Amino acid sequence: MRTIARRTALVVAALIPLAACSPADTGGKTKLTIATFGEFGYAPLIAEYEKLHPDITVQNRVTDFDTHHKGLATQLATGHGAADVVAIEEQYMPQYRKAKDKFADLAAYGARDLEHQWVPWKWAQGTDGAFVLGLGTDMGSLALCYRRDLFAAAGLPTDREEVAKLMPDWAAYAATAERFTARTPGVKFADSAGTVYTAMLNQSPENYFSQRDDSLIADRNPSVRSAFFLAGGIAAKGQTAAATTFTQAWNVAIRQGSFATVACPAWMLSQIKEAGGDGNRGKWDVTTVPGRSGNQGGSFLTVPKQSEHPKEAYELARWLTAPEQQKKLFLSDGILPSEPAVYQDPQVVAHTDPYFGDAPVGRLFAASAEQLRPNYRGLRDADVRPEFGRALGRIEDRTADVDQAWAQAVQQAQAVLK
Repeated sequence: MRTIARRTALVVAALIPLAACSPADTGGKTKLTIATFGEFGYAPLIAEYEKLHPDITVQNRVTDFDTHHKGLATQLATGHGAADVVAIEEQYMPQYRKAKDKFADLAAYGARDLEHQWVPWKWAQGTDGAFVLGLGTDMGSLALCYRRDLFAAAGLPTDREEVAKLMPDWAAYAATAERFTARTPGVKFADSAGTVYTAMLNQSPENYFSQRDDSLIADRNPSVRSAFFLAGGIAAKGQTAAATTFTQAWNVAIRQGSFATVACPAWMLSQIKEAGGDGNRGKWDVTTVPGRSGNQGGSFLTVPKQSEHPKEAYELARWLTAPEQQKKLFLSDGILPSEPAVYQDPQVVAHTDPYFGDAPVGRLFAASAEQLRPNYRGLRDADVRPEFGRALGRIEDRTADVDQAWAQAVQQAQAVLK
């Protein structure tokens, strides 16, 4: 549900081994497993589901993002070891649509009747023609989280409406970064160039691949180039903390107040709270992101064909992604659903967050969701995307300038596809 690294910041006390045996009927109950990358907030929902279905027992297997998706690839290739319900992050969906023979077609269990629940682009991401691969969980519509106290110290507006007016677009964001860092030595404006770059890129209809024929267009897509050079330019000027999202360095930087802004999907708020602790309560606020919208993250629940209980697995996935459960997840964990009936719900829209100065997070993220337009993810997106993140990292650690890093990223992207 969160983004590429989204839940790797959360340390899970006890991870269920990824290679656990396939579930079987035990003690008169049907045992189902659900595998997620990090905490999806499912524990109370699973307990509720088991009460509603006393003949079902559900085990949640939780690992980090990379382990989860690499493990799934191995499990599908070998034909065993996959959970009955498996979460897949949106960047991997194009390649798994091509491997749909490894998954149950959820349309066979009535999934097409549920299409109306989701925004059209989210539903489309989980389908391949008539084949329904997965049911959408959340989406990561963007806002901007910022430190009110650090803005005040730099002589900048602190009111969330004024901050939004200060930075309506990314050019204004970069200009504000100049003003901020000139007035607050030792404090950076953004957490990392990668976060800025990703937020910008996710506001573009196409990224690295052409929607027309899935060809690599990273080197000639102006959206990619402009995002890279703006984010890289901020990094080259020393205006980022070089703290990659959800690493230990990012957690420490959050706690110590080492940077002032981060483009934040709804699900990131809980990560900021976790890293910041009580000492930072009330220092953060939330406003409209430059460019007004964009999506970062979002997942799908799928049922691998190797499941011994595909119908029961589908029923669990259907229930977890139903509007009633998605609303509970937003109100408890801030996980924004990709279902208009939920993010337009009056209780959701009215939701505020005291940690972020009672920011109207329900209204902000719902407004962002309403303006959100999908961006095309190519079949090899997960292979190419990291090369540009690594190149931005080289700017931050001063081993390459912006032009060099761009050339390296393009070259590596082309090489990885050969």
